[in-house]
Amino acid sequence: MSPTSKKSSTSIYGVHPGVAMIQKWVAGLQGKTGRTLDEWIALVKKDGPKSEVLRREWLKSKHKHGTNSALWIAARAEGRDSDEDTPEKYLAIAPKYVDEQYSGKKESLRPIYEQVLGLAAKIGADVKACPGKTIVPLYRNHVFAQIKPTTNTRVDLGLALARYRGKYPKRVIDTGGLAKKDRITHRIALSSISEVDQEVGKWLETAYELDEN
Repeated sequence: MSPTSKKSSTSIYGVHPGVAMIQKWVAGLQGKTGRTLDEWIALVKKDGPKSEVLRREWLKSKHKHGTNSALWIAARAEGRDSDEDTPEKYLAIAPKYVDEQYSGKKESLRPIYEQVLGLAAKIGADVKACPGKTIVPLYRNHVFAQIKPTTNTRVDLGLALARYRGKYPKRVIDTGGLAKKDRITHRIALSSISEVDQEVGKWLETAYELDEN
C-alpha cells in the first residue's frame, strides 16, 4: 500500500497509509452497518459492557464487527481518539514517536537514526518516512526499508530485497523474511554513526530501486 502523498515541505515524514485506512473505515461505517461512528460510540456507552475488552467482544459477537472495527470503536468509546484519524494529527504525532523510540537508554542511538534518515532523503523526492511507535518504515510505493532501535546499543536497518539477484556481503544479514513472506528480508546492524557509510547508502538505494512499481 502506498503512503498518502501529503508531506511536510521541511520534513521527510509523510502520512502513514494506516491513516487512509481509518478514514475509509469511518466514511463507510454507516453504509456498512447502519450507524455512524458517533452513533456506535453512543450505543456502546448506553448498552455495552463496562470494560473496553468486553466491549470489543460485544461488538464482535452481537453486532458482527470485525476485529479492527471493534477495537477502534471500543477505544473511542473510552475517549481515546486515534493518532491516525487525520493526516494532520498523524504528522503532529510522528516526530513524538521517534522521540519516544530514542529516549532513555536508547538516546545515544539517535545520531545513527538521523544519519540513515538523511541518506534516505537524498535518494529521491518520493521517499517518505512514516514513523510508528517502535519503527520508522521508509516508503516509495511500498515499504522498502525500516529503521529500528533494536537494542540499547544497536539500530537495525531493515531492507526489502526479495527481488535482488546477487551476492550479499557479510554485514547484510538474512532475516528469514523471504521465507515468512515479510517485506523486510535483510538487515544491517549499526552500532555507531561511522558504520552509516557509503555501503549502507548503496543498499538503501538498491532497496528503493527494487520498489519502482
